[in-house]
Amino acid sequence: MVSKTVEVKNVQGIHMRPAGMLVAEMKKFPGCTVMLNTADKKAKATAVMQIMAAGIKCGTQVEITADGENEQAALDKAVELFESGFGE
Repeated sequence: MVSKTVEVKNVQGIHMRPAGMLVAEMKKFPGCTVMLNTADKKAKATAVMQIMAAGIKCGTQVEITADGENEQAALDKAVELFESGFGE
């Protein structure tokens, strides 16, 4: 298992568009479980409704964990998306 903590840069937090982008990218790693962990919520990175329900706002610290096949590649892609602000 690998993990890294990132800060949400999106002014509007993780809303539907970035959540959808993250889910689409994480589904490219079917043998890997990627989780988003905040201080009080957990969400599977392949479940858009769980991500939306977590209500992740701008400035939130999110620990991304990846476990399984190609875990480092999955983690790197998730971190890249967060650090780029999902292109916003």
